[in-house]
Amino acid sequence: MSARIYVPNETTACSLGADAVAVAIERQLGNHRIQADVIRNGSRGAFYLEPLVEVEREVQGKPQRIGFGPVSPADADSLFENASLPGVDHPLSLGPVDEIPFLADQTRVTFARVGESAPLDFVAYRNMGGLLALKRALAMESGEIVREIEDSGLRGRGGAAFPAGIKWRSVLEAPGDEKYIVCNADEGDSGTFADRLLMESDPFQLLEAMVIAGVTVGATRGFIYLRAEYPKAHDFLRQAIEQAHASGLLGDNILNSGKSFEVILRLAAGSYICGEETAMLESIEGKRGMVRKKPPLPALSGLFGKPTLVHNVLTLAAVTSILADGSQQYAAHGAGRSRGTMPFQLAGNIARGGLIEMPFGVPLETLLTQFGGGSYSGRPLKAVQVGGPLGAYLPSGKWDLPLEYETYASAGAMLGHGGVVAFDDTVDLDEQAEFAMRFCALESCGKCTPCRIGSKRGEELIQRMRRGEDRASNLVLLEDLMETLELGSLCALGGLTPMPIRSILEGFPDALSGAGESIQEMDPGT
Repeated sequence: MSARIYVPNETTACSLGADAVAVAIERQLGNHRIQADVIRNGSRGAFYLEPLVEVEREVQGKPQRIGFGPVSPADADSLFENASLPGVDHPLSLGPVDEIPFLADQTRVTFARVGESAPLDFVAYRNMGGLLALKRALAMESGEIVREIEDSGLRGRGGAAFPAGIKWRSVLEAPGDEKYIVCNADEGDSGTFADRLLMESDPFQLLEAMVIAGVTVGATRGFIYLRAEYPKAHDFLRQAIEQAHASGLLGDNILNSGKSFEVILRLAAGSYICGEETAMLESIEGKRGMVRKKPPLPALSGLFGKPTLVHNVLTLAAVTSILADGSQQYAAHGAGRSRGTMPFQLAGNIARGGLIEMPFGVPLETLLTQFGGGSYSGRPLKAVQVGGPLGAYLPSGKWDLPLEYETYASAGAMLGHGGVVAFDDTVDLDEQAEFAMRFCALESCGKCTPCRIGSKRGEELIQRMRRGEDRASNLVLLEDLMETLELGSLCALGGLTPMPIRSILEGFPDALSGAGESIQEMDPGT
């Protein structure tokens, strides 16, 4: 058997030169006549090590992968300088991949297969446990499957964290001659990339989960609403859907069960607001992406007015683990009412960025220090925003809070999609507060007055405060405006915009005092 060399074919790795690395390795293998296959696998999510090259060897009769990274095209010569495969003594060696602390210390459930094989290798997917969940689901009654989802404690991996089982039961019991499954893959929060990583590294898992959802609630068609800025994910999903048809995962007779399900891929409209479920449904229907009033809920009247189960990528992907391993095993992870694992995404000014899947309840401090290694700049970390652009900025005094839904809600924060963005002590939090209002103004669909107009007035108020103009009276106006946004907005865009601003005012006493320095004004040597 030829040796195997794995080079990631994923957006982050490719942006750091993985394609050129693969070409250079192929050239060296040919020059030295080394028998080895280069496999373009998915990324493991340790982005600070990309491009991460893995060389598979036989150790005591078992395959073992040795990691090397980050590898540049120029490093290919040294990897094969002895006309043989590189060993653990090479300067770029990281040792066995499964012993790299960043990966070994995680609890990978949803992302267990990510990076193990080529994303479009359906045989490898099946050999690593793929389709076990679907086969089990096809042998169960719909009510049994819904109870499994309920018993697992799975909640939506988004802002609302709504119990998934309630959605499934609502759609199952809703009357209707046609129902739909919609996957929200319009991942637009700052610092988030878990959806993209999974779709580019393990796309069959998402398709399998959508089929399970479809056969459970009685839907025969599903839509993936994919962020337009994800061209590689689009290509992988398109090919995965074709292969799924050829392999019996999709089509008129799924795994010879007599049941049918189709998946349709739709590119998003390039608008943040279309990540809101009802605006997304409008966009899929070919309309302008604007938020719908609720009720009716999408579970009763969603896409084309039919009962619709809407989940994001991470929520759906978790279903395969729940059905394959059982709800109790999944629910054994986590804390309080936050069950299972969460793929946290560590970004910003951080030394070791990437995806970290851990059970709910781990402190933020653990992500920042044990996994992240502190700031990339070497300066002290000052603030961490969790939950996307509408999430709270947390000071160091709150980094010991367990990452779970209720604890963060009680602290005036949210987990959202699991994005974690770190800032060192040069951050201008006044600028971040202004950005929150500006972001809302730019991304508003314009349907409701508080969001459309209030966000612009809020941006102007913060600008005045930054200039030191009558902070006390402007702060009163700002508080009134934020209350109006929270209570009067149609959706979470306007309703959550005050969260980052409140967190800055409460956690950083000098903020918006008119006396702060901008990053540009600071002496970079201080």
